[in-house]
Amino acid sequence: MPSIRSAQVSAPGAAFEIVTRELPSPAPGQVRIAVEACGVCRTDSAFVNAGYPVTFPLVAGHEIAGRIDAIGDAVSGWDVGDRVAVGWFGGNCGVCVPCRAGEAIYCERLQVPGWAYPGGFAEAVVVPSSALARIPDPLTAVEAAPMGCAGVATFNALRHSRARAGDLVAVLGLGGLGHLGVQFANKLGFEVVAIARGSARATDALSLGAHHYIDGTDEDVAARIQSLGGAKAILNTTNSSPAMSAAFDGLRPGGELLVVGVDPAPIQVSPFQLVPGGRTIHGHPSGTARDVEETLRFAALTGVRPITETVPLAEANAAYGRMMSGEARYRMVLTS
Repeated sequence: MPSIRSAQVSAPGAAFEIVTRELPSPAPGQVRIAVEACGVCRTDSAFVNAGYPVTFPLVAGHEIAGRIDAIGDAVSGWDVGDRVAVGWFGGNCGVCVPCRAGEAIYCERLQVPGWAYPGGFAEAVVVPSSALARIPDPLTAVEAAPMGCAGVATFNALRHSRARAGDLVAVLGLGGLGHLGVQFANKLGFEVVAIARGSARATDALSLGAHHYIDGTDEDVAARIQSLGGAKAILNTTNSSPAMSAAFDGLRPGGELLVVGVDPAPIQVSPFQLVPGGRTIHGHPSGTARDVEETLRFAALTGVRPITETVPLAEANAAYGRMMSGEARYRMVLTS
């Protein structure tokens, strides 16, 4: 039987090892993707360390890009050879209340690659056809892969926010999510403030499309944002609740804190900071396959691209280590 290689974790916290397994075949409603690229996301560490109720051995990877190479029964609208991406949204049940309400991203049985089924740290992966997003021709597989999670999370949060073209929007953090958030905010027509720690990020922030840069290590972030007129939205891409708390008062009346980066610690905001100015905190959980497709199309049209480092699948441990240590600039992507 034909076989494929996968980067597998055998137990919680273990290192990745390259294993060979039988080439999977798609069941009805599924397709098989020949993986060309798969992004390494910080959330993968939660899978590897059993922060989610995953099973081991584990094949992670939920930022997948490649080509369909086999199609199961009862699949329509897709052909062998189609270029496709699959992100955090890896399929939905279609029958729970959120799905029936047209909010599939909140599906009670959401299928996340690497959790519900083996993910994209492999040469091939089988996914539900409902998880597929088309990749536009201008984007390479390496460019498309991170858009399935990091890209759609930032783009969706911004386009569904209260902010409108010309409004001041701040992006908190300038890492794997934030560097895309700054680009999307600029292309959506916002006046963009990038906030990060240290002066070294300033050049990158401005080159990515920020109009202002705030060094969070030596400035009062909220006061500095207010000096620019106050933000209609602050997009948090960090995993720091203290950073979110410190930035919150930078919002203008009616402004909202958009949370896509997470931290188990509480955000310290009092009702007195919320009620008088009508400010809100809004969480955004990635997006559906359609949202991923719209993110890819917008990126192709406007020139938004992730900054990536590519590493072969066989060196998954090195890629994972660079992403988790913060050494990557800005996204690590595995290639087959």
